[in-house]
Amino acid sequence: MNRPTWQGHATVRAASLAGCTALVLALAGTGAQAHSGHHPGHHHDLARQTLGANDGWASHGTGTTGGAAATAEHVHTVSDWAGFKAALAAGGSAPKIIKVRGTIDAVSGGCDALAAPGYDFDDYLETYAPETWGLGQDLTDEPDDSPEGLRRASAAHQDAAIKANIPANTTIIGVGRNAGFKGASLQIKGVDNVIVRNLTLESPVDCFPQWDPTDGDRGNWNSEYDTAVVYGSTHVWLDHNTFTDGDHPDSEAPTHFGMLYQQHDGELDIVRGADHVTASWNVFTEHDKTILIGNSDGESTAVGDRGRLKVTFHHNLFSKLVERAPRVRFGQVDVYNNHFVAGQGYGYSFGVGKESQLVAEHNAFTLAEGVSPAKILKRWNDSPLTARNNHVNGKRADLIAVHNAENPETPLRSGAGWTPTLRTAVHPAQAVPALVRLGAGAGRIG
Repeated sequence: MNRPTWQGHATVRAASLAGCTALVLALAGTGAQAHSGHHPGHHHDLARQTLGANDGWASHGTGTTGGAAATAEHVHTVSDWAGFKAALAAGGSAPKIIKVRGTIDAVSGGCDALAAPGYDFDDYLETYAPETWGLGQDLTDEPDDSPEGLRRASAAHQDAAIKANIPANTTIIGVGRNAGFKGASLQIKGVDNVIVRNLTLESPVDCFPQWDPTDGDRGNWNSEYDTAVVYGSTHVWLDHNTFTDGDHPDSEAPTHFGMLYQQHDGELDIVRGADHVTASWNVFTEHDKTILIGNSDGESTAVGDRGRLKVTFHHNLFSKLVERAPRVRFGQVDVYNNHFVAGQGYGYSFGVGKESQLVAEHNAFTLAEGVSPAKILKRWNDSPLTARNNHVNGKRADLIAVHNAENPETPLRSGAGWTPTLRTAVHPAQAVPALVRLGAGAGRIG
C-alpha cells in the first residue's frame, strides 16, 4: 500500500528548529513518514485515509480502514452534539465518515443542567464531612433521596448525556485546525475498525464526583468519564489528536475534606480485551491518570486480557502529565519514538503492571531540573520489560539500570520476551523531540 511522506512539510518547518535542522532534513530525505497510508484513489481526501501497512498493532491482520469505503449517504459533516450523535446512529455499522467542524461542547448547558431536582452540593459536603460521617463506612447504602442518592441520579444524567458510542467501520476526523470536542466521552466499545483523527479532545469534567470515605486513610474523591475508551474493541487507530484538560486543569481544582476534588478520569483507556490499537502523532497533555492499558489485576478480568491488549504508541508527545503514559497490564505494548516532557509534580511514565510485556525503545525524555530519570519506570509487578536506546536530556540512558540503582528493593528485569515487527521508520532518539514538535497533535495532519 502506498503511503504519503512528509518530506515537504518537514523540510519547510524544520528550519525554525535551531540545532535540529540538519538532522531533520536528513531524515526527511530518507522518506521517513509522519503520516500513514491512504486509501487508493483518494490521494487528497484525509477522511478516506487508512492505516498504512506495518504501522503498529492496528495494522495487524485485516488492518484498519475505518469508514474509508463509505458511500455518499454515509458521509456526514457535523457541528453540534446532537448532530454528531445522530450521525453515529445513522446506518448502523455500514462504513461511515463523520467530519467534525469546529468545537462541539457535549455539556453546553453546564453542570447545573444535569443535576437531579433537589441535589445540592453544599448539603452533600455537610452530610458526608469526615468529622460527622467518619471514615469507616462508604456511601453505597445511602437511599435515593439522600444527598448521595441525588448525586447518583445526577451522575446518571451526565453519563447518558456525554457518552457517544462509536460504531464499527467508522472514521471520525476533524476539519481544519480547530475541530474537536469538549466534555465528551468517546466510547469505542465492542466494535472493530475505527479511526479517530485530527481532533482536540478536552477531557470531560465529572460534575458529580463521589466521596468515598474508605478510599485510603483519609478518604478520596473518585470521578468517572474517560476522554476516550477502547473497551473490548479491535483495530483502532488514533492519530494526530490532542488530548488535554484544557480549561479545567487539576492545578485549578479545589480541595474538599482535605483532598483534591478530582473531576477527571483517564485521557485514553484501553481495557477489557481490547486489541490491535495504534496511537500515533498525538499530544497527551495536562493530565494526571493519562493512559491505562488493562484495568484490573483480578483473575476474572485477566482471562479476557491475556493474549490481547496489543498496542503501539509512536511519535506522540507526552507533556505536563503526572502518571500512566502508559500504565500496562498483560499487553504486548510497543512504545517507540515518543517525546516525554516532565516537570514538577511528575510521578512516572511507564507503569509496569501484572504480566505486562512492555517494549520502550528510541524514546526521548526531557526532564526538568531535579526530576530523576529513575522515576520514568514504576514497578507495580515483577514483569520484565525491554528498554533500549532511550535518551534522557539528550544523553543515552539505561532506564532499567537507573531505576534499579535508586530502587534496589523493587528491581526491574530486562527482556519483554517479544520483538516488535509492526513499525514504520524508526528514528534515532535524538531526532524525536524535533520530529514530534513538527508533526504531533491536532491541526498538523496533511
